Amino acid sequence: MRIGLDVMGGDYAPDAVIEGAVDSIAHLTVGEILVLIGDESAIRRKLDQMQVDPVLFEIVHAPEMIEMGDHPAKAFSQKKDSSIAMGYGMLKKGLLDGFCSAGNTGAMLVGASYTVNVIPGVLRPALATILPCVDNRDCVILDIGLNPDCKPDVLLQYGVLGSIYAKHVLGRENPTVGLLNIGEEETKGTSAIKAAYELMKEYPGLNFTGNIEGNALFLETMTDVVVCDGFVGNVILKMGEAFYHIYKIRNLKDTYFDRLDWENIGGSPIIGINANVVIGHGISKRRAIKNMVLQTRGVVRANLAQKIKEAV
Repeated sequence: MRIGLDVMGGDYAPDAVIEGAVDSIAHLTVGEILVLIGDESAIRRKLDQMQVDPVLFEIVHAPEMIEMGDHPAKAFSQKKDSSIAMGYGMLKKGLLDGFCSAGNTGAMLVGASYTVNVIPGVLRPALATILPCVDNRDCVILDIGLNPDCKPDVLLQYGVLGSIYAKHVLGRENPTVGLLNIGEEETKGTSAIKAAYELMKEYPGLNFTGNIEGNALFLETMTDVVVCDGFVGNVILKMGEAFYHIYKIRNLKDTYFDRLDWENIGGSPIIGINANVVIGHGISKRRAIKNMVLQTRGVVRANLAQKIKEAV
């Protein structure tokens, strides 16, 4: 297994990214290779400062960098030797099994569309993330920001894609699926949500349990898969971050709330493209980078992209 890491992506790159890469090495097994993509001199200088042998990694020199403020499509097309563009190029050629970056999110999404492409039959790819449940389950919610406004058939497919993720990455044999709504009754919600409900309850093989309200999230009542459009999903994601921030500044101690720390999750996989790609938070530091690498490994181990191709 070969995992590519964009060393130049993120607000604290390259130092924090290299530190996280070094930490992740201890968790990788024989045959799992971490490929550092970025300015080779900067990578070797940092490894030397940390007294880490570069032989532990494969280093690919990428002289250009897509800045966080760059126009995504323009930067991806013009900066051919950037770490993001080269990472996607290697992914397309089969030189990587997975690729992750905390860099320019727009450029990462553009790269997915321009190089590895959307799986035929997938209407809209989605960004997914983990919602921790109080009963120690990890559940998945999608979309969390890629598509702010979704049609009913897209929401239905998110239920299917989320089920594949929950089964093969989270280990749920027959994952339950809930449609996020303002009430449990199937007559509640917008016209798109009501239409999606009808599609989901009739879809064969989907373990659809109906609507799920916001007050059921994070509790034992949360389904293994929570489906919503990217607008709502992103609000929930940021709300969880806010609760964790309040918990920290009040110096509270609770093992469950520790699981709301986004750094423990690492990133969000793009679901529905022909490759295994994980996008990290732009403010990722050492621990978040390590977990982004390990999350990418989990997605690769699950062979998620291929499982979705087969299902779709």
